Amino acid sequence: MNTGQPEEEGRPIGRRVFLGTLGLGALGVISAPTLQRGLESFLGGAADKDPTGLTGLLPNGGGFRYYSVASSVPRKNAENYRLTVDGLVDRPASYTLADLRSMPQTRLVRDVQCVTGWRVPDTPFEGVRLSRLLDAAGVRAKGTAVRFTCFDGTYSESLTLAQARRADVLVALRMRDEDLGHAHGGPVRLYVAPMYFYKSAKWLSGITVTEDVRPGYWEERGYDVDAWVGRSNGRDDEPTS
Repeated sequence: MNTGQPEEEGRPIGRRVFLGTLGLGALGVISAPTLQRGLESFLGGAADKDPTGLTGLLPNGGGFRYYSVASSVPRKNAENYRLTVDGLVDRPASYTLADLRSMPQTRLVRDVQCVTGWRVPDTPFEGVRLSRLLDAAGVRAKGTAVRFTCFDGTYSESLTLAQARRADVLVALRMRDEDLGHAHGGPVRLYVAPMYFYKSAKWLSGITVTEDVRPGYWEERGYDVDAWVGRSNGRDDEPTS
């Protein structure tokens, strides 16, 4: 994708640093503004000495934890956002935010489950079914998987083509009946409802059809490629319900 301006690439953080911050999640949702500001100040100070993206790992309201694997993420809006669909397709495309909003929207209400243990029940997401974009692009016979890239310049994810075509996989534009904000991966993110939340890549910018599944950011660092909620990972069979 070429929007006329280079995308800023964040600096990735290491797995050990990331896992070291997960203890914050065990404290539960932090809602007290004073304590929240204290955490931001502490982590921000650490980032000044060694930029690692820790300021993107703050517990916050609504039950969600905000994770980022880059030290900074550029902000996109209706003017400069583009989503590309390419790879093993007959009709590569580039979509604006307005393009995506003009398409039929699907609303799902599911529990959000993080592999680290926290859960947010009954969370509404709305967006375009990924299968619609794949059909519009015309997937070639050799295409058996889909790779997702993000405008943080670091994160990536993958699904098999069969997984990507499920009716509960969205290119999401809204969450909890509001447009997706930056902290939640807006203006557009992937939402893979039946899998652990690390599969739902934030700040989505690219959809590429490939011959084989390519491990994503955390999968290259030890996470399982398949991530069905409530089942052992590492298998490509779909849940029964």
